Amino acid sequence: MRSAVHFIPILTTFLAVVFATVVYRRYRERGGTHLLWWSGGLVVYAVGTFTEAFVTVFGWNEAIFRAWYISGALLGGAPLAQGTVYLLLQRRTAHRLAVALLATVTLGAVLVLLVPIRPELVEPHRLTGRVMAWPWVRAVSPFINLYALIFLVGGAALSAVRFRRRSDTYHRFVGNSLIAVGALLPGIGGSATRFGYTEVLYVTELIGLILIWFGYRWNVGQPVNVPSGSPVVSSAP
Repeated sequence: MRSAVHFIPILTTFLAVVFATVVYRRYRERGGTHLLWWSGGLVVYAVGTFTEAFVTVFGWNEAIFRAWYISGALLGGAPLAQGTVYLLLQRRTAHRLAVALLATVTLGAVLVLLVPIRPELVEPHRLTGRVMAWPWVRAVSPFINLYALIFLVGGAALSAVRFRRRSDTYHRFVGNSLIAVGALLPGIGGSATRFGYTEVLYVTELIGLILIWFGYRWNVGQPVNVPSGSPVVSSAP
């Protein structure tokens, strides 16, 4: 039975598309491989929430389910994490990690496309990985999610620590703190889906995206006048 929570992905999809457009425009203006990965990651985010919205409105569909698992469980925050890798690490290292990430995702995607579906476990307006007849396929996603946790959440947290002690970069401490929390929430929601609580994912995806967007805005914010002794906000490079 559908409730208001099941319609949340419609809003999340709209916000993700707008956010992706904002980041891509910044990439066109300033360049930067990290911005390209981030904009692509937000598009993937939008694809995942679109599949959830589709199932809510139109009902379960096998192709949509497979697209949901690939874009959400396999990719998830990985492209965003790869953007952070390009921002924080040497380019050669980032290239190597990108190849490893894409190879792992490709392997997982092929398995998801091949796995038989157990129709008796399908729910009309709800998505869950339990419908896959090969349970071991779900073992691929934790490795990719760990990658996202280390580089997206960990990278934002590390940046927050680095920036917190200087008044001229305090805005980046705030921004990266928001990004770290926002990036962590969908992972928590994804873990909840393994126990059958898909609705938790819908909520955490929306809140997480909003926090990441707020964090992004803080990081690229323009200078503002602040009282003496307060943290000074300056524009990001």
